[in-house]
Amino acid sequence: MYRIGIDLGGTNIAAGLVNEKYEIIAKASVPTNAADRTQEEIAAAMGELCFRLCADAGVTMSEVEAIGVASPGIADHDNGIVVYTNNLPLRDFRVCELLSEMTGVASVHVENDANAAAWGEAVAGAARGTKSSVMITLGTGVGGGIIIDRKVCSGFNYAGGELGHIVIEKDGVPCSCGRCGCWESYSSATALIRMTKEKIEECHQTGRETVMDELVAAKGKVSGKTAFDAMRKGDAAGTEVVEKFISYLATGITNIVNIFQPEVLSIGGGLSNERENLLKPLIPLIRTERYGGDLVPPTRIVIAELGNDAGIIGAAFLGI
Repeated sequence: MYRIGIDLGGTNIAAGLVNEKYEIIAKASVPTNAADRTQEEIAAAMGELCFRLCADAGVTMSEVEAIGVASPGIADHDNGIVVYTNNLPLRDFRVCELLSEMTGVASVHVENDANAAAWGEAVAGAARGTKSSVMITLGTGVGGGIIIDRKVCSGFNYAGGELGHIVIEKDGVPCSCGRCGCWESYSSATALIRMTKEKIEECHQTGRETVMDELVAAKGKVSGKTAFDAMRKGDAAGTEVVEKFISYLATGITNIVNIFQPEVLSIGGGLSNERENLLKPLIPLIRTERYGGDLVPPTRIVIAELGNDAGIIGAAFLGI
């Protein structure tokens, strides 16, 4: 039997046909075009993707055991409804009912996209074999998903797990959520780019030289890699940015470890590509501050394994 995972994004709807070994054997995507489509038309596009995947793999829809949808926003997994999304015009979207009617597959599930990615890592990635885990993603924001006793933890109202919006700096940098000092404002790629720009400007004002000027000139912009690339070249200013960024990241992760004490905390998103350059200085900072110190077994801090496929694989195996 097979399962289908659908990742509903602001730009594209990506879907994969997944076998019992958690392998994606067929993959396809279409533009979301949410501004020009009704909710029923978005569901129809998902249904068409499901049939296309089956056709590409030589599988019939009757061989598909379940379909799962990873959606941004608040997903009521008990009733199969996307309640609200911030970046897509979806309100009380009966996605599971509509997909079931279109495909004939009785078992259709929905979950928040960060939660689905965390579930993917729990069943098939960096946290497989564990009962409790947390996944964070370091991208435009800081996303998160919490797994406790092999279940997604999303609160009584399905809006839980917004780890990026814990405050680590009271009255700090304003966040898009309306609060100030959110972890997302200090540990996302967006935050790293801001800190890099601030350091470059500081260097210009003080007459200090930095390799980051050359890197920005070559790339045409400041990116999440600029400070790390400068650090690798021995640049002091770039190293200062990276150290500051990692200290904020460690503060947030330590808070999460102290609250949930997961067996594994995995880090995904674009910045996770720094791998050991991220983990090597990060882990000692967390172990120094975590509750219980050396008296309790430590949470393993690792890089997530499934990359961009985490949401698809996690969605496919919702409900197991």
